[in-house]
Amino acid sequence: MAVFRGPRRWLWRWRRNPLRRRADVVEGWVLVGVWLLTLLAGTAAGLTAARTVEHDLARERAAAHPMVAYVVAHAPGRSGARGWAAERVWAEVRWTAPDGSRRTGQVRVTPGAASGAPVAVWTDGRGRLANRPATPTEAAVRAAFIATLAATAAAAVPCAAGRRLLARLERHRLARWDSEWSRLGPQWGRMTG
Repeated sequence: MAVFRGPRRWLWRWRRNPLRRRADVVEGWVLVGVWLLTLLAGTAAGLTAARTVEHDLARERAAAHPMVAYVVAHAPGRSGARGWAAERVWAEVRWTAPDGSRRTGQVRVTPGAASGAPVAVWTDGRGRLANRPATPTEAAVRAAFIATLAATAAAAVPCAAGRRLLARLERHRLARWDSEWSRLGPQWGRMTG
């Protein structure tokens, strides 16, 4: 139930006013607390998420090593093929691991790559195929995106709890007003009648 509140005034809950109720002051402090908790929770969660993502991606970058692998057999497709589907095809490649052992695996290469064609691959510390690590710019963008999501989710919790508490205070205030009016309403009618 919406109640007419009049024009909004800055810090009206703390101004001296004979009509100010204790509930107005409580609601004001609840609003201040909710805003502070929302800002603190969002900031803390965002910074923590950004640091964690950047740290994990930096560790991935440090663990991945670029290697040159060679196509084992002629890759399927035509070398001059165009279009989205023809950009890369799967082919078997061979490379030498840091320990000197020969390894093979499947990677995406250009269509029609000849046998023995060099292909850049990324390996982990044991010489196994790994995904290309994120560049520092990609890592920063990813960290910012995840930090924004984490900050929004963390800030939503105290914000929603505060809205719920304020709605409860509003219902309580309206119930008190209703009980006062039911007690004084009949007397009011006698004075004017």
